[in-house]
Amino acid sequence: MKVTKETAEHYKWGKDCDGWHLVKNDNLSIIYEEMPPHTAEVRHYHEKAQQFFYILKGTATLEMNGTKVILHEKEGMEVPPLVPHQMFNESDERIEFLVTSQPNSRGDRVKS
Repeated sequence: MKVTKETAEHYKWGKDCDGWHLVKNDNLSIIYEEMPPHTAEVRHYHEKAQQFFYILKGTATLEMNGTKVILHEKEGMEVPPLVPHQMFNESDERIEFLVTSQPNSRGDRVKS
């Protein structure tokens, strides 16, 4: 079945951030996310899920284990299980990115 941002299940998170479930099953999650300028995700880790963040539009900052990495459009980074991380939009522009989790990260998130 074809999926688009308009047909995908939508949810709000953080301060005015948006997510759309493009794939949502027990083994795999792919989420299209948007973050307004100067917003941040809560720092956390996953006990089992590995994740991959891929920037579609804008410049994001991904903090992993205390180290910040700047990710530009068409760049991505893997976050292994048990590694504390946090996504930031420190720019003045909205950012868009994909988050792939394997297995699905539902119920696997621990604040750090």
